[in-house]
Amino acid sequence: MTPLVDTFKRPITYLRLSVTDRCDLRCAYCMPERMTFLPKAEVLTLEELRMLAQAFIGRGVRKIRLTGGEPLVRRDMIDLVHALGREIGNGLDELTLTTNGMRLAEFAPALRDAGVRRVNVSLDTRDAQLFAKLTRRDGLSQVLAGIAAAKAIGLEVKLNTVALKGLNEAELPTLIQWAHGEGHAITLIEVMPLGEIEGDRFDHYLPLSAVRERLERLWTLSPSGHRSGGPARYFDIRETGGRLGLITPLTSNFCDGCNRVRVSATGQLFMCLGGEGQVDLRAALRSGEAGALDSALDRAMVLKPERHAFRIDRRGEAPALARHMSVTGG
Repeated sequence: MTPLVDTFKRPITYLRLSVTDRCDLRCAYCMPERMTFLPKAEVLTLEELRMLAQAFIGRGVRKIRLTGGEPLVRRDMIDLVHALGREIGNGLDELTLTTNGMRLAEFAPALRDAGVRRVNVSLDTRDAQLFAKLTRRDGLSQVLAGIAAAKAIGLEVKLNTVALKGLNEAELPTLIQWAHGEGHAITLIEVMPLGEIEGDRFDHYLPLSAVRERLERLWTLSPSGHRSGGPARYFDIRETGGRLGLITPLTSNFCDGCNRVRVSATGQLFMCLGGEGQVDLRAALRSGEAGALDSALDRAMVLKPERHAFRIDRRGEAPALARHMSVTGG
């Protein structure tokens, strides 16, 4: 099979595959409290998700990250992890997972047994009150227990933290120091303008260029040669002995080396997180036509844009894109 390469000669080697749009948290910067989720009939079956993943592997994808929503709320999720874990060494180099950590303590052993060696856990604060405010749920102890359980059985944990002005802004240095003390890398992310929420993201937008300046007054940051396959740019912090990633969709474009595509839980292939273009892989799968899926993937490579369309929202403006992150897949 011909490897997937877009019109800007960027090989596509990384798939983020969403298994559900549902989530057991309601993070205020991500979705409204009364979020409307997809009817289950619209979501791809386990077999369809497996078939899609294998098609991508056959076209040169070497890393798959399972996402949501929250992937661990899907009941048959672990069966898919086992099926894809068997592809490691047969074209697939790595199978990973992004989770909010709420159910990680329960599922960490099964993930490890299925071939997962690394998980990304979203954690914006270690303050219980702020956690409840941000997520609209009282679950910090569960998330911390999940992180500890993953570490205890040998899973590598990387923390993802959305930097929020006036909320967790002052806590970022202590959160980084705690993460590094626990042996975890941590990545800071600028809030992304995806989907309507209750409130205005502009009020909490925090450019990571400003955060980096503040951190450099505390510590010595040196550019790291580490690469994860994603958009983060990494730094080693001498004083903490750990690694810090920065994902800057708004203040510093990272599209030149993009090797990623996303597939939603309904089988919509999004060539760019910050773009509107999509290709319906579910229709291709269900058509029963030989070659329909490969033709759809070829079409997607032509449509993949050179760069994303994110912009900094101004107060009161509609978000840059109407769809929520949980719909696209994180």
